[in-house]
Amino acid sequence: MKLKKEDLEYFQGILQKQLDELVRGAGRTVDDMTEIETKTSFPDPTDRASMESDRNFELRIRDRERKLINKIRKALEKVEDGTFGFCEVCGEPIEFKRLEARPVTTHCIECKTSAEEEEKLRKV
Repeated sequence: MKLKKEDLEYFQGILQKQLDELVRGAGRTVDDMTEIETKTSFPDPTDRASMESDRNFELRIRDRERKLINKIRKALEKVEDGTFGFCEVCGEPIEFKRLEARPVTTHCIECKTSAEEEEKLRKV
């Protein structure tokens, strides 16, 4: 069943809110990292290594968030062009509850399950 206009507006609001929060968080991270590097001196190699480890962890998190930002932007484009909520594999509508759980999803549960099973078989 195709999503109603109200449903599309609902998901657009959720996606936009997530996008705004992620972009704000990325900006804070850059500011924080710049501030730490300019204000902090680490004469102890262990302290420096710990700071580098924390920084690398933070950068990995931000990289995952960057990928999520791209998915959110694509989902928002789909809302605009009327293709949001349809599986990219089979073309069938994605269940509302699945979209609520993961608004950036591009596959219905059947196609996603099938893809995950194939992936498991390739790894074995």
